[in-house]
Amino acid sequence: MEENDQAALAKEEKTAGSDAPEHLTDDFSVSPSTLFKLDIRLMPVLTMVFLLAYLDRTNIGNARIAGLQKDLKLSNVQHGVDCHTGVIPTSPPSFLSISFSEYGDVIDIGPKNIESLYQAAGADRVLPTMLTLWGVASTLQATLFSAATLSGAFGGLLAFAIVKMDGIGGKPGWAWLFFLEGIFSTLFGLVSFFLLPRSIETASFLSPSEKERLLARMRHEGALNDEADDFSWKEIGRALARPQVLLITALAFFVGVILASLFYFTPSILVALGYTAAKAQLMSVPPFAVGFVVTIASTILLDKRGFRGVSIIVASLFCAIGFILYLRSTNPHVQYGSLFFSISGISFLGPSTGAWISNNVAPQTRRATAIASGFIATNIGGMIALWLFSAWSEPPRYTSGTIVLLVFSFMMVVTAFFNILYLQDQNRKKGLVRGKGVREEEEPGLGDRSAWFIYIL
Repeated sequence: MEENDQAALAKEEKTAGSDAPEHLTDDFSVSPSTLFKLDIRLMPVLTMVFLLAYLDRTNIGNARIAGLQKDLKLSNVQHGVDCHTGVIPTSPPSFLSISFSEYGDVIDIGPKNIESLYQAAGADRVLPTMLTLWGVASTLQATLFSAATLSGAFGGLLAFAIVKMDGIGGKPGWAWLFFLEGIFSTLFGLVSFFLLPRSIETASFLSPSEKERLLARMRHEGALNDEADDFSWKEIGRALARPQVLLITALAFFVGVILASLFYFTPSILVALGYTAAKAQLMSVPPFAVGFVVTIASTILLDKRGFRGVSIIVASLFCAIGFILYLRSTNPHVQYGSLFFSISGISFLGPSTGAWISNNVAPQTRRATAIASGFIATNIGGMIALWLFSAWSEPPRYTSGTIVLLVFSFMMVVTAFFNILYLQDQNRKKGLVRGKGVREEEEPGLGDRSAWFIYIL
């Protein structure tokens, strides 16, 4: 009997990294066709939303080297301040529509409305929570988050073509960049209001039985609890007190600094390496394109293996290698090559960090709080990055800023390592509890504190 218990525990620990927990029985399984419906109806729209949300960030960097900062007579400090603004959250589909409609305010570009120029789409703050509301647990989520990286490549190509419209209508080329993409973002934001359901219950493309199976699975996994999911300050406090949330929030801060630095300032870094503005826009495409491919391939592979923490450590080391190459070399070709390491590493870290915090917190209110905490930390990191490379670090080497990014890369390794140790210890303790009792005897509403909730390492 004891050998059987140990074997069962070993099996649970081995599969702890799976998106579908080992304790999920056939009674709560969901058919592949139902999951495919969710993927095919939600992921294309959400991927486009995420692409557009990050496209404005990369465009700010491209517009800067195309003359935005010079034409508007902005100092480096003013440019850094203007680059970071927020949006007003509402219910998920309304939030996305309002956010992209606000982006349309940039249609009348000019110094008089510089405040509108940097309106952020904000989809990165809300989409991870929306995915949990719909019960999406597919590796196709990698496509969604990798769209942020694709925006870097796509944005460079668009900028190269659109800024050639300089002078048309009396507008500079960088203004047309925001004008055309602002129109598309606005229209797509309005369309998304009608394409996206607010939750599983309101999804018209699912049958009643499919909805019930999805909701039953989420309840069984601890992701949904009708009583615990009512808004409660106590649940928010519990989420913020969880060690894994604190550790991954710290990790998200470091990710935010590096992510914003590379997304906003890669075009400026390339100009500092000696490329013209137009050539810099084209040269920004390959590193982001490689980052996109690396993110898709590695996320799908590692989702099957379930080693999120280890993959985060490896990606962090990739970032460190890139920054070391950039600092140590004076050869522009080597410095350009270093971007392939750093951009690929940070591109993978975005979805991995979001998934790690989402997978290891329940029920829904607690999970939403944890996700929000992570993205708040990411945005704070982004604010620091804007100052780091616009005011505190001088071109052409950006030495001080790059050293900070290198230190943060190693801090990500340390943070992920300690989180792995903590989750391993908690899974071991939960295994001992499972061996002494049955789930029906456990206090309801524990969420991720339940002995039957196995943490993903």
